[in-house]
Amino acid sequence: MTYEDTLRFLFSLGHELKAVKWDLERIRALLAELGNPQERCRYVHVAGTNGKGSVSAMVEAGLRPAGVRTGLFTSPHLVDPTERIRISGEPVSEGEFAGAFDEVHDAAARMMAAGELDFHPTYFESVTAMAFLLFRARQVEMAVMEVGLGGRLDATNVIMPRLCVITPIDYDHQDYLGDRIEQIAAEKAGILKAGVPAVFARQGAPVMSVLVARAAELGIAFEKSEDAPVSGIEITPNGSGFLLHGERVRCPLAGEHQVDNAIVAALALRRLGYSCEGIAATQWPGRLERVAKQPEIILDGAHNLAGARALARYICGTFANRAVHLVYGVMQDKPVREMTCELFPLAASVVVTTPANTRAMPPDEVIREAVPHSCIGSAPHIGAALEMARDKAGRDGVILVTVSLYLVGEARALLVE
Repeated sequence: MTYEDTLRFLFSLGHELKAVKWDLERIRALLAELGNPQERCRYVHVAGTNGKGSVSAMVEAGLRPAGVRTGLFTSPHLVDPTERIRISGEPVSEGEFAGAFDEVHDAAARMMAAGELDFHPTYFESVTAMAFLLFRARQVEMAVMEVGLGGRLDATNVIMPRLCVITPIDYDHQDYLGDRIEQIAAEKAGILKAGVPAVFARQGAPVMSVLVARAAELGIAFEKSEDAPVSGIEITPNGSGFLLHGERVRCPLAGEHQVDNAIVAALALRRLGYSCEGIAATQWPGRLERVAKQPEIILDGAHNLAGARALARYICGTFANRAVHLVYGVMQDKPVREMTCELFPLAASVVVTTPANTRAMPPDEVIREAVPHSCIGSAPHIGAALEMARDKAGRDGVILVTVSLYLVGEARALLVE
């Protein structure tokens, strides 16, 4: 198939949540048919609710200065699906992506014809298998794999990693992971494996109790970021720095919350035997990313309540004396009232729009559910929303495009060459 044909077929499989399959039987059978490519590489496995993408990107960047040929698997993408599979810091080519899909699709077709598969692998299962194939083909030495959803039954949980990392856990996707925070934590802890050490980010007491108990059951060593000997923390609008075990760590990602993420990534790298210097070269688009000036435009995929709270802290700490104008779009399964309570009161104006996604909440529904705001409008798409926000912001204001990563990706496609 061509790259365009590949994308059409993947999208036809349905969005990743709707088509999720809650066991590992299908992905394991598929990988066996493909020659178990996941067994050819060393891995770092990263689960959590918030910060798992940032931590994954930092760990991968930290491995490269040591000459390690790296892979990085993340989701969702912002602009192009090739972003999900990176090798040595660069997305794979469209040709490689399509070629890997052909291998997966052909294997699935053979297995379905033989009655060995019930259905075609889902979007996420397919792309996960494609990542393993491409890591094998490109002789990747160590890959950082970000969990898609949950952990225990996520398609990435077929690997035997060298290290497991669990970032902050909070409420999200309760329809799939459970209503109680302890249930969600147990699903995330499902990536932990006997013989594999772990690093745990700072957590609430109920979550940490679940993680520590699971680690004890497996008899594995673990580190908690809250116990790390960190000193000399410096935070600027464009990043942060700190000392860890006497080594200066610089994080180029903005936001106070990224300090905690960088500590977790640094602990992971040290556990693997590597320096933390490469964290300074981390690139992770769409997370408090400045993409324009006059007016200043910042993109941030604060896609759940914890993310909205982190963004609110950043606004208060960085733009206390400037007018902030929100361009806001959200998915239907998010706590809109609570998220808008965090963000809307901090904004001089709000434009609500609809990400180009079947799960997006229409602007009129968002406005109906949101906390009231004295200056709120709606736009049918991101282009119109940006124009409305520019009119409000003038040259000296700040435009923040949030909270959906899908909306952030659409904005980035328009604003970044």
